[in-house]
Order: sequence, then C-alpha cells, then structure tokens
Amino acid sequence: MSKFEGVIVSDQWLHCQFTQVELRTLKSKFVSLKNQKGKVTFEDLPPLMVKLKAFRDIYNEDEIRGILGESDENVTKDIDFEAFLRAYLNLQSQVIEKQGSSRRLSSSFLKDSITTLLHTISDSEQGCYVAHINSYLGDDKFLKQFLPLDPATNDLFDLAKDGILLCKLINVAVPGTIDDRAINAKRNLSLWERNENHTLCLNSAKAIGCTVVNIGAQDLVEGRPHLVLGLISQIIKIQLLADLNLKKTPQLVELVDDSQDIEELLSLSPEKVLLKWMNFHLQRGGYQKTVKNFSSDVKDAEAYAYLLNVLAPEHSSPATLDAKDPYERANLVLDHAERMGCKRYLTPRDIAEGSSNLNLAFVAHLFHHRSGLSSDTKNMSFATMMADDVQTSREERCFRLWINSLGISTYVYNLFEDVRNGWILLEVLDKIFPGSVNWKQATKPPIRMPFRKVENCNQVVKIGKHLRFSLVNVAGNDIVQGNKKLILALLWQLMRFTMLQLLKNLRSHSQGREISDADILKWANRKLKSTGRTSHIESFKDKSLSNGLFFLELLSAVEPRVVNWNLVTKGEKDDEKRLNATYIISVARKLGCSIFLLPDDIMEVNQKMILTLTASIMYWSLQQQTEDTDPFPSPAGTATTTTPEASPAPSVCGEDESSSLGGEFSNISVDDATSDTTVSSEGVLVVDDV
Repeated sequence: MSKFEGVIVSDQWLHCQFTQVELRTLKSKFVSLKNQKGKVTFEDLPPLMVKLKAFRDIYNEDEIRGILGESDENVTKDIDFEAFLRAYLNLQSQVIEKQGSSRRLSSSFLKDSITTLLHTISDSEQGCYVAHINSYLGDDKFLKQFLPLDPATNDLFDLAKDGILLCKLINVAVPGTIDDRAINAKRNLSLWERNENHTLCLNSAKAIGCTVVNIGAQDLVEGRPHLVLGLISQIIKIQLLADLNLKKTPQLVELVDDSQDIEELLSLSPEKVLLKWMNFHLQRGGYQKTVKNFSSDVKDAEAYAYLLNVLAPEHSSPATLDAKDPYERANLVLDHAERMGCKRYLTPRDIAEGSSNLNLAFVAHLFHHRSGLSSDTKNMSFATMMADDVQTSREERCFRLWINSLGISTYVYNLFEDVRNGWILLEVLDKIFPGSVNWKQATKPPIRMPFRKVENCNQVVKIGKHLRFSLVNVAGNDIVQGNKKLILALLWQLMRFTMLQLLKNLRSHSQGREISDADILKWANRKLKSTGRTSHIESFKDKSLSNGLFFLELLSAVEPRVVNWNLVTKGEKDDEKRLNATYIISVARKLGCSIFLLPDDIMEVNQKMILTLTASIMYWSLQQQTEDTDPFPSPAGTATTTTPEASPAPSVCGEDESSSLGGEFSNISVDDATSDTTVSSEGVLVVDDV
C-alpha cells in the first residue's frame, strides 16, 4: 500500500524555508549521495551543489568549496540532511548578494513563479483577498458556515488547509473548471482527502493559467501563508482580467483606429490592455500624462480623479482635483468610487504606497462595472471576424496553458503572437531538452530587427529537426509570419515528445526504450482487461470514447476508490456525456494528472487530447510503483506531467505493469516513423491513425 508523507525537518524555521517539492528533491539528492559514499561530508557537497539549478552557471566547484569552507566546519565530519539544507541556504544567500537583489522578496505571485526565502506578506493584500472571498463565496452551500472570514486572524489559512476553499475559488475565477462532485467536501477530512483536494486544486490552477512551479499539495495542507496568498492572488487576478480581450469584450476595439492596431491589441497582455483602456479615458478627460504602471504612476491619485470623472461625471466633485495632499485626494477618489458602487480592493494608504496588485484589481473592477466603451456594432463585428475558429481556439488554449505550466521565465498570453519572435519556443525547448539551445545565437525580446526573429525561429526549426520532428519544408520565417496551423502542429510535437520522454524516463517499466502512441493504447486496454473489464478501444479516435465510460473505467482501474460510480451517467445523451467528461477531467486532476483538455475534447473525441489524457493516467499509474520503491523520489523531469505531491491513496493494480510492459515497448524513435503529425510550410496538418 502506497502511503503519503511529506519530508519532515525537525527545525521548524528550517522547514519553513522550503516547499515540500524542494524538500523532496533535495532529500533525493542527499540520499543518492549518501548511498554512493556511505556518508556525506562538507567535502562531498561542491560536486553536488554545482549541478543544482540554483547554482549552475553562477559558481564553479572551487568557488562553492570556498564559500562552504568559510563556515569553519570540519570538512571531513559527517553531516545530516538538516546540515545539508543549511549549507544550501548559505550558498543561496551568497547568490542573492552576488546578484544584487532578491527576487524572492515578493508580496505576491503575480510575477514570481518560484519562491522560497524571505517571504513578505502585505496585510492590505491579505485583507483584500479575504474581502473578495467573503463577497464571492459567501453564499456557497458548504463554505457559508465558515464565512465571513476575519482578515486580522489566521481564518483564511486555517480554512484553506482542506483545499475546499481554493477549489471553489478557482470555479469562481473560471466557472466549470472543477466538477464540484470531485471535491471532498465535508467537515472532517482525512489527510488523504485533503491531499486529493489540493492535488485537484493545483492541477486545476495550472489549467486556468496559474504558475505553481515548486508548490506541492503538502505545502497547502500545512497552510503556508505565503504560498496560500500567492496562489489566491493569481486566481483572483485571472478572474478580474478574464474579460480583457476582444473575444470576451469586442467593445475594446474602440481603443484602436485601424486593423493594424487591432492586431497589436490582440498581442497585448491583459494588464497592458487595462492600461490602454485607462489611458484612453484619461486622454478623453484631459489628463496630460500617460499611466505606464499600477504603482508609481497612480500614487498621487490624480489619474484616478480624472478617470472617475470620465466614467461617472454625475458623482464627480471639484474638491478631488483641488486637493493638494495626495492622501486626501486618495480618500476623495475612493468616496467617488463608493458612490459608483465600485469601492473595492483599495484603501487610501494602498494608493499612496503604490500597491501594484491592489491598484490593478481596483482598475479591473472599474472596467467590469463601467467600461465607458460604446456598442458600435460595425466595429464590434469587425473584431469578432478576427477571432479564431473553435478548434484552433481550443488548441491555442491547451498549448498556452501547457507552456505556462512549465515554469519558463516568459508568460504566454496570446500564443500565436507571443511565439512569433522565437524566444518562447527556445525557452520551451531548453526546458524539455536541456542544453539544446545555443543562447549565444539567440536574441532576447524586445527584438526590433526582423532578421533576429527569423534567426531565433530558424534555431527552433533546427532543434526540432534534430529531435526528429516532422517539419517538411518549414523555415523560421513561417513561424515569424504567424502561420497558425504550423505553430499548432509544432507545439503538438513538442508536447507529445515531452509526454513520451516522461514515460520513457520511468526506466523500470520501459528499460529506457522509446515509447510510441501504440504502446500507450496497448497499456490502457491491458489495464482494463487486467481488472476484469471488457471495454476496449481500437485507436484514440474510437467514437465509443465520447460517452466517457472507458476513461472512468481506466481511472478506476489505476485507483479503484477515485471514481464514485453513483455519479456516473450512461453517456447516451449529450448532457450525460458532458457530465461524464467534466467528471473525468476533475477526477484525473484529483489523482495527480496535469491535463489541459476540455469536456468538448472528450465528447468530440479529439485524438490529440485523448492521447494526452491516456498518457497522463499511464504516467501516474507507472509512477506509483516507482515511488513505492523509492522513499524520496525526485520529480521526473522538469516538465512533469503530474503534480509531484500526487494522490496519496493506495494504488491497486490487477497485474505487474513492469513485467507486462517491459518487453513490449517498441524501440522506435520520436521521428517521422512514429510521429502522427506531419507539418509542411503550407501549414497542412495530417494526423495518422494510431
């Protein structure tokens, strides 16, 4: 029986400096070194430390040895895991000092994806998030017994420990992301049930665009304030900025003059669209400056006074602009907002201190309630014509969210626009295939010279061909020109390559051989047969998959207690199929699968998305046997398909997957022979049968 335990560190302060994912990874490195040497001394640490991502390319082995030698410790003395962690922190503090600033001093996760040390939490932000939760979840059938929360206490962190609050908040931000039936919602949850909720939460958070790199379910079970607030801030931000695009709000076309400007608008991030909207109204109101950020540029509250006068002139007061003291003006601005029914997220102090997160939330709230944009049907229809077809839009969403889940430094807002300079694609390639990119020959944005973009994209194509992707007559300029079919086909091959490599890396099952789509199909059918079920599919295009029953049986086969069969329908009508498909996605994420498909992908039997779902379930199932033999496994690759803190529930298998699969993985490379995708420069995409 598989059991779930976090890595325990007796020193509470030391324990709090790391997330559980980091502790598990470092523990794995420490145990591996100890197993090799029999004991670990300070003398053994430099060769290990220099290979860790935090210190790679910053220090060499001799420099690390010199830093660790300053501690006056006996270099030949045995050290335990906690001494190893202290040495790690010591070295990390030197890195921060060397770089001149700490990007870990972050009050929220709106920008930073990874945080470990020196956390700071803004009381104003905590109060803002608590008020948001009280407002939007106050009527929730389960949570209303615990609300309203008091921002002056630890109510928020205590309630967040069971995962229900965070799951419900995700559904407020993006309705329908989590099937409520999959949430363990009751007063007294076991550790397993809490962990399942948090695993569901983290995988669902990734599926709406949150960056949760290096956060594990156990971190949230412990209710670590900086991690809880960081995740909440991202979820709320996604909710507030959800409509800041032409698809959701075609009235935004009023902000631009011609079709070329519309293309530029499409490429902007939601925050920049919000700034553009704000400056549009400020210009109309006679404000002479341009607001470029939500911090220093709004500290004096003057921009807010002009903005509110344009949006709600009936509530304006000359005293606001006449006020000489910025704090007094901020007070008057919020009085104006209150008369509009829009006073939320901010206090005068937050404005005066330039709190970027809270100012952004306030302006987004204004946009939702009073956009001040016209309803010119001619312009709106023109904006609507520029939208992608449903299938293209769905695939764009999937690949965008997948890229953002990898934890690369650049966040993707508009896939087709953001990848055209090649930089993001190079980041993705370097993440999934480390060392493949020659960064000396790459140009980082902003890129003004078009040929530099072509150079970046040429390198992308060159690496893709080296990885044996099918790129027939494709050149870098095709990506620069924004060929959507080609971009989608390239990203599908990247995603599929990553997926197959993760499965291959479970060497105890594949003996290090390549894995093909056919192997995944064979595994799924074998798994069902081993548990006495008769369901069988011929390919990932099998129309019988549309009712969802095959995947529910597969999930039940890898973890019998994860599916509640009382909630499953026969899948005969469309509404029954949708219920099953929605439940499948949430159950898979609850199990530990990181997936980005939608219920429609299952109902319509989208071959690519069906393959990713099956492979994710397979990876989780095989990984359980690996974890049972390794008490401190390291995350399998940088682009892991599952939250490292996977479901702790016991995995009951009907057969020994290792022996049944080991000799049957076909030794075929990820090349033209196995790739089910062929791409040409004309953008033709051909998907073959499995």
